[in-house]
Amino acid sequence: MSAAGHMRFGAFVAPFHSPKGNPTLQLRRDIELAVHLDELGFDELWYGEHHSGAYETIASPELMIAAAGERTQRIRFGTGVNSVPYHHPYILADRIMQLDHLTRGRVMLGIGPGQLPSDAFMMGIDPRDQRDMMVEAAEVMLPLLRGEAVSRKTSWFTVDNARLQ
Repeated sequence: MSAAGHMRFGAFVAPFHSPKGNPTLQLRRDIELAVHLDELGFDELWYGEHHSGAYETIASPELMIAAAGERTQRIRFGTGVNSVPYHHPYILADRIMQLDHLTRGRVMLGIGPGQLPSDAFMMGIDPRDQRDMMVEAAEVMLPLLRGEAVSRKTSWFTVDNARLQ
């Protein structure tokens, strides 16, 4: 329930698409669903990120949000989730900040370590390291998104007095 006492509704668009289908049409259908949910009064919509599952073909929640954000008025969008170990945390925070401006403040950042071991294997990441990598990235991204300058060196990224624009 919201503070006003009314129930809120959201949807998660699992990126399930048949490998036998037309990817262009499948992604367009996902965008059309966002428009329909906005018209129905849904409060939020979440897009996931996957790279190797064949059925889960949304590689960038941010691109889906940018496209849907231009066609909707009020619904908020979440990355459900950005698989943080697959992105430099400064670049991901910068993209989310830009996306929040493009959607007029309708973006929610959801992060996770990544779900499919096959995604990690393709990028040379040991799946056992992903949770620690997510924590390291979050410790940098949160202060960046608050407008703070951050310096940090880890085994997989460096930021030196980094600040978002």
